[in-house]
Amino acid sequence: METLNADVLFAPESVELKFLPEGPIDLGSGKFSWVAIQHGAESTIGSLNVYDMNTETNGCFPLDGRPGFALPTEQPGQFLVGLERRVEIFDIRGGKPEILCNQVDADVENTIINDGVACSQGVIFGTKHLEFSEKIAGLYFLRMSDRKLFPLRGEQICSNGKVILEDTAEKITFLDIDTPTKTVVKYDLNPQAGTLSEPEVVLDLNEVAAFPDGMVGTADGKNVVISFYNPEPAEFGETRCYALDSQECEIVWQTPKSPQNTCPLLMEWEGRIQLVITTAVEHMSAERQAESSHAGSLFLAKTPFDVAPATTLVPLG
Repeated sequence: METLNADVLFAPESVELKFLPEGPIDLGSGKFSWVAIQHGAESTIGSLNVYDMNTETNGCFPLDGRPGFALPTEQPGQFLVGLERRVEIFDIRGGKPEILCNQVDADVENTIINDGVACSQGVIFGTKHLEFSEKIAGLYFLRMSDRKLFPLRGEQICSNGKVILEDTAEKITFLDIDTPTKTVVKYDLNPQAGTLSEPEVVLDLNEVAAFPDGMVGTADGKNVVISFYNPEPAEFGETRCYALDSQECEIVWQTPKSPQNTCPLLMEWEGRIQLVITTAVEHMSAERQAESSHAGSLFLAKTPFDVAPATTLVPLG
């Protein structure tokens, strides 16, 4: 197993943006988007952000709620955003957001939308219980051709990282993490019927003390990169690369003085494939924040990969 160090790429000046960064997505040309899920422990708003590695600047676009994901669409500047219990199209250039559905988790309380992943026919996303204690969160598929929302399953606590393995008109195979279970499971989705297969465990991560959060796949489909959220004091955080066939951990990237890794992104920058890692200060006391002085920063690290996975743009139907 190889151990690599990550360096701070961007340390937000505001405490609001450091609280809970997640969901980085490659926008090409050295730019990536990310979401600040909420701007503080008591906050009920967050933001969509676009970081430009060429200019080392971050553009922040406030949102009317807490975003779980923001995915680029076929239209430049427009993102599909999962916000609270609704999904909307948000244009960073201005204008009123277009709400596509607002009935997510309508039959339960105290949940909001969390992680999502784009596919050729729409978006697969989950929700999370805000107190991380009840199995009432859901998993959903929003088909963009008719903007129909399909509830796929419930009985989750915090639906996190997702990776598309196979994407055809008849079947979408994807991986999913329900964080407290510390497992990665595989599903087959029938996008026409909106039905889901039974889960198949492909990775058991219970040997790791920290909790699996965000996840991306490699371009060849052989590995997944998972960021681990460690709520305990630690000198560094970890984002790990696992081989799906052997289930072995092949690489560990360490983020110094930032133990709560949330999400990874593989993207091309400066002629090589590099890893972006978001981290958070959520739940940290003042003492822990002093010890973890890089918490809430975005990190950058080298990788051994030759190709970055392509960004799937959400179709607008």
